[in-house]
Amino acid sequence: MLWIERYRPGTFDEIIGQERATAFLRSFAERRSMPHLLVAGPSGSGRMSAVHCLGRSLYGEYVQENTTIIASGDLFGEGRAYLEADERFSHLYRKDESLLANVKRIVRTYAAIRPFNAEFKLMVFLEADALPVEMQQALRRTMERSSRTCRFVFVTARQSAVLPPIASRCFPVPFQPIPVDLVIAHLERILLDQGGISVPEDDLAMIAAASKGDLRRAIMLLELTVRTGTPLQIDAYEQTEAGAMAREAMAAIDEGDLTTAQRLVESMMIDGGLSGREALLELRKAVRRQRNDPRIAIALADTDARLAAGAGEFIQIGAFLADIMEDCR
Repeated sequence: MLWIERYRPGTFDEIIGQERATAFLRSFAERRSMPHLLVAGPSGSGRMSAVHCLGRSLYGEYVQENTTIIASGDLFGEGRAYLEADERFSHLYRKDESLLANVKRIVRTYAAIRPFNAEFKLMVFLEADALPVEMQQALRRTMERSSRTCRFVFVTARQSAVLPPIASRCFPVPFQPIPVDLVIAHLERILLDQGGISVPEDDLAMIAAASKGDLRRAIMLLELTVRTGTPLQIDAYEQTEAGAMAREAMAAIDEGDLTTAQRLVESMMIDGGLSGREALLELRKAVRRQRNDPRIAIALADTDARLAAGAGEFIQIGAFLADIMEDCR
């Protein structure tokens, strides 16, 4: 069994670095009452582990009967094939209808089913940012009609991609990147549990830094380091697909091709699931490799500030690319 599965949190107490978020969820479970939820935060911060803990706390042995999880990214990425292959939904799937029509009917059907030995059931949408606008608009009506039998939980890394009418009906549960010191402490506990395996402190610190607050990634890197028996090669792990696309976008800017640059960055966000700030971080890395211009540093800072304030991600990233192309002329 992979370490990311073996050391997946099973209770709220095992989720590290998210005390405020887990306090909210724990209180909902204790009261057996909760609103719709918008669980937002970066990958590897414990979002889905917390949702699973919430389900177990609410339903105990009946958690499977009262929880429906829909992988929105896979569903709208694979389309009809996903519905046909998933036995939970195949009996409701109709070939003569569009994907959206099928999904709307499936969601309405499951939301209307009465919970088993509970006041309400959970319907969880992973990668909620992948839900098309029309689907989100339909969900708003379904949320209102099925409030007696169902609570909706939207899990996303890009909160701004969730429409305001949906977000306003949900209680926000924010998750933050895991601090480096907590990541290191957790990795040390794993090594102790594995029989006291020795890994140099510098390597642990490097793994924690490379994970960028993603505890799942940190555990994967630790296991890879232990199993290969070789020191961590940080440069190799940093050669991500997003990083390569960011460098291609900067190369397009150098050539004066703003359209290609915007298309590449939008692909990073839509297909790669990066938030606007995460995409901006990849662009920052590419900029540091290719040029050293104070005007670009100022543009990066200004864009990051606007994104942090909740400004539209695609508009701000597009404006940033346009600005630096003008500065590079």
